[in-house]
Amino acid sequence: MPGSDILTRMKGIFLALILLSGGQIAFAADLFTDMDVKTPKVRMEAPAFALPDLNDHEMQLSDFKGKVVLLNFWATWCAPCREEMPGMQALWEKTRAKGFVILAVAADRGSKKQVAAFARELALTFPILLDPDGKVRNRYEVEMLPMSYLIGRDGRISGRVIASKAWASQEAFALIDHLLHQDELNIPE
Repeated sequence: MPGSDILTRMKGIFLALILLSGGQIAFAADLFTDMDVKTPKVRMEAPAFALPDLNDHEMQLSDFKGKVVLLNFWATWCAPCREEMPGMQALWEKTRAKGFVILAVAADRGSKKQVAAFARELALTFPILLDPDGKVRNRYEVEMLPMSYLIGRDGRISGRVIASKAWASQEAFALIDHLLHQDELNIPE
């Protein structure tokens, strides 16, 4: 019967779509696993903050709504932080035009001169913010340095990264690319 033939085809197409979307969801989970990103059970709004940058301009997290943000907590005296910074710079250079932002929050308690010298030495061009009293670190429950949060375009936390990572790796580029295109693909996080 012609009607049942159409119904069979529609069921096949529906099943293919389910399998395809399941593959996309599994692929996304692999990206987070490959970078050892801890994903939350429920994506909460990232805590708001305002901090000065190295030029004394106040920056707020809300200034970057609609962008994917890597919020990195670090310090000049932290050897693993120093190791991961060049990779973060490479990631920033490759993806910033696509709507990606790195906000590096310095945990140093000294003067900003030390932080500025560090940034110049490593030729860092992404925004570096100062949190000398640790209020923002406390709001984000930073356990160790470095520690990072991935914040989606919607302003919600997509994951937490403890310890240094290879931010210039193919896995990191794939993860950030996934987060940048998440809204377009309509894939749940």
